Amino acid sequence: MSTYLFMYDLMQFCGHSWIFTNMIIRFMSFGKDSLADTFYSIGLVMRFCQLLSVLEILHILIGIDKSRLFPRVLQITERIIVLFVVINSQEEVQGKYIVCVLFFLWNVLDVVRYTYNMLARMGIYYLPLTWLNFSLCILLYPLSVLAKAFAICVSLPYFESFGTYSIKLLFPFAFSIYFPYILKAYLLVLFIGMCFIIQNLFSERKAHLGTGNIKKKRS
Repeated sequence: MSTYLFMYDLMQFCGHSWIFTNMIIRFMSFGKDSLADTFYSIGLVMRFCQLLSVLEILHILIGIDKSRLFPRVLQITERIIVLFVVINSQEEVQGKYIVCVLFFLWNVLDVVRYTYNMLARMGIYYLPLTWLNFSLCILLYPLSVLAKAFAICVSLPYFESFGTYSIKLLFPFAFSIYFPYILKAYLLVLFIGMCFIIQNLFSERKAHLGTGNIKKKRS
């Protein structure tokens, strides 16, 4: 199982590193022009990495990963909903600059996290990397939530005009589902979940960066 988890982390690291490097090179080569087609150039790999991350829920359920289940489910479902339901379904949103910002934040967090995980599988705890892994997320995760919320707000006019995912049932009941209302309600869920996850991130940071744990890892 340790070998399997290492290979999983390695695969995710390679995927997110490729995305991150591609974004940096494209920006240095084409400047602001590269921002508008971020989704078209790296969207496929991003979708693959995010779908692959669903396995992390399974890892926790079967007990090979000791992370807390609920915070991880929240983080993964947030990305799945925003990426596949909001961005992937609306071509007009895919060219917005917020997509580039969102992808950048996700990949900074994931490159650090999967690097830390790979080394931890081998019993290697590099203190600066440990500090970065459990500190950077506290700063960048709220920014990523704001970016997700902004992406949802940008998408609302398109969901309203195109009627994507909105359903009207005439038989046997006169019932309709107006998807923009669901997205607006999800914004509230997004920020409530953020408070819970930040609390969990602080707990993890304290558990891993406490004086006793640092001395133990150094020894």
